[in-house]
Amino acid sequence: VQLQASGGGLVQAGGSLRLSCAASGRTFSIYAVGWFRQAPGKERDFVATISWRGGGTYYADSVKGRFTISRDNAKNTVVHLQMNSLKPEDTAVYYCAADTSPRNTDRTGTSRYDYWGQGTQVTVSS
Repeated sequence: VQLQASGGGLVQAGGSLRLSCAASGRTFSIYAVGWFRQAPGKERDFVATISWRGGGTYYADSVKGRFTISRDNAKNTVVHLQMNSLKPEDTAVYYCAADTSPRNTDRTGTSRYDYWGQGTQVTVSS
């Protein structure tokens, strides 16, 4: 599975951005796609995840109500992360990742995901 993240940029606080993650290759093996973010000097943190088949979603408390993860209706191998009401603390490199193995581990942990995209920078100015 290959993942290509895009859509990052510079935005003022309160603004919006939409990130996209395009999956290719053995996409039939995907169980879920997640978004993580990593600020300078910090660990990579969970943001949101979506079940590839059922469409169920789950969010970090810090983004709940502001971010929405969804699968593109027309291009079903693309997952979007709509980010509204952005705050300076949302500044980070955002990564998408794919879970391709059934396992009973925390869906918010990086170890749950097998394939990672290259990351896209999101900068929110105050």
